[in-house]
Amino acid sequence: MNRRALVLGAFSIAATGAASLLTGCHSGEVSRLFGGSAQQDTIDYNLVRGSTFAFDTYCEFTIYGGADNHAEHTSGKATAQEALTLLISECERYTALLDPYSETSDIARINAAHGAPTTVDPDTIAALTCGLEYSERFDGLFDITIGAVSMLWDFKEGIRPTDEARTNALPHVNWRNVHIDEETATVTLTDPEAKIDLGGIAKGFVADRLCQTLREQTIIEAAVISLGGNIAYFESKPDHDSWTTGIRDPAHPGGTELVGTIHTDGGSVVTSGLYERTFTDSAGTWWHILDPKTGMPVQTDLVCDTVICESSALADALSTTLFVAGSQRGQEIVCAIPDAEAYFILEDGTHAASEHWQQRTSFSKARK
Repeated sequence: MNRRALVLGAFSIAATGAASLLTGCHSGEVSRLFGGSAQQDTIDYNLVRGSTFAFDTYCEFTIYGGADNHAEHTSGKATAQEALTLLISECERYTALLDPYSETSDIARINAAHGAPTTVDPDTIAALTCGLEYSERFDGLFDITIGAVSMLWDFKEGIRPTDEARTNALPHVNWRNVHIDEETATVTLTDPEAKIDLGGIAKGFVADRLCQTLREQTIIEAAVISLGGNIAYFESKPDHDSWTTGIRDPAHPGGTELVGTIHTDGGSVVTSGLYERTFTDSAGTWWHILDPKTGMPVQTDLVCDTVICESSALADALSTTLFVAGSQRGQEIVCAIPDAEAYFILEDGTHAASEHWQQRTSFSKARK
């Protein structure tokens, strides 16, 4: 979503007939890049694959067109090839709305208004409403007004804020300062110095919206949507097998070593890791997941977590929340959400999981 603070999910390679691999944000790991173009494969299930660059990461799509996409149709809905074009277009549109570093985006205009009501797109309202719901639900462990602090950090250039700047910004991190008027489609920051950053939920929210678009506007059979590591599986796999997602070993974030493989019928899989974006200076090593209470990189016993649930937005928000909470409290949070399960890799090398993780995922550990 931006060049600094928005890519909070893990990067993935969405593949058919093999595991989607969740790892850190290493764009050089992409197996197939088409730069927004599409490639047709009519051998298996009328596959269409393509990619684009959005949300400051590579986004990949694998679409199972099905038999109907080979024949002429009169439904008026998009075929597999048209669906790919639609997904790419939607990614570009949501990026233009939600990127806080683009001066013309809705989020940037809200932040620059210093408390004045700002008219925005209805989809921006929906994204903010979703973010506020999870900010309240997770009691500020997740907070969409983290922008007051996160925008002081630059993990690409290796810049951290002074203690004074960070301390001065912290009082403006409070999701309750975001007021939405749906009738007038306006957003007001009741604290003029507050700033919104949807980095912890934007890709998940968009992944859910893309699945909704496929359901309403296309005749495709199934799809894999990979937005820089936020993986959403649209419908069941046509061969009636499970979707498989490999979790890369955080000890080798740039490699292909797996911790294990998840098997699911659908839904979303999101992984976050401290190794994703870091920089080191004379004071130490700093990572991109910030604690809303301190404005500093979160102090946690986790190295990475993987969340699965039906909603990609919820999985996205949870993957960040659990880092702030830590493994013990994180398991309690997940257990209170019937639809969600999580897997934790701790900094001491041990692993932990929520109560029904194994039953839900048929998780198979990699052989060492």
